[in-house]
Amino acid sequence: MNIDQTNTFLESSNWKKQFPDLTAIFTTKNGGVSKGEFSTLNTGLHVNDIGQDVINNRNIVAKNSGWELKKWIYADQVHGTRVVQVTSRHAGMGIESYDGAVKAADGLWTFDRGIGLSLGFADCVPIYFAEPETGYAGVAHAGWKGSVGNIAGEMIRQAADAGVCADKVHVMIGPSIGDCCYQVDQRVIDQIPLHVSKDLVCEVLGQGQFRLNLQELNRQLLIAAGVKEQNIEVSGMCTACFDDLFFSHRRDQGKTGRMSAVIGWREL
Repeated sequence: MNIDQTNTFLESSNWKKQFPDLTAIFTTKNGGVSKGEFSTLNTGLHVNDIGQDVINNRNIVAKNSGWELKKWIYADQVHGTRVVQVTSRHAGMGIESYDGAVKAADGLWTFDRGIGLSLGFADCVPIYFAEPETGYAGVAHAGWKGSVGNIAGEMIRQAADAGVCADKVHVMIGPSIGDCCYQVDQRVIDQIPLHVSKDLVCEVLGQGQFRLNLQELNRQLLIAAGVKEQNIEVSGMCTACFDDLFFSHRRDQGKTGRMSAVIGWREL
């Protein structure tokens, strides 16, 4: 996956060329106003940062990406598999108050143009969905619980139920903690769906300890859900390794900020 980078966010160079009226970005930790462990571009309102600093950071990203923050929609994420369809009527939810976000959702999707679907990350997998013929756009937050629960497949199932052909959906898997830095126990491995090839997503380290590749796990689940393999881009970037670019919950021992994944079709 080829990546274009600004000071405040990353985006796929291939998607920029293929979908010129689509915004699909992943913020970095740089270019904001937050201080301390949230230095500097923390976009999470729920991590005890100064609220106005977070709002200022979100406005910086919005301006740099050509959007108005009031058109964004955030969710109250709970590491689950609940997916919610949103519309332009939801614009502004959660942008200045975590309590005002879409409740208990780890996936958002829409057919409406002119709104930015936004979720927060600090190691979990951001998954972007786009289908230009119908104007479908979506984003999912897949930690280990969301991944083994197949939130990726749930996004595709709901899209298909709404008339979107799974084999026409394009998916991008953004930066997350990599298997180089992510160790889990047998309890997690036992919950991986049976149709996934465990040999491709985990490596045995010792008794009951494994390295887990969340990006590959989600890629396999997307293919099983009907997405064409050639329509899936994988960043391969590890949020724990790139400490100059990303916050990492595991690397920073929980005292850290959040990046945002934002996707939306711009109004024509």
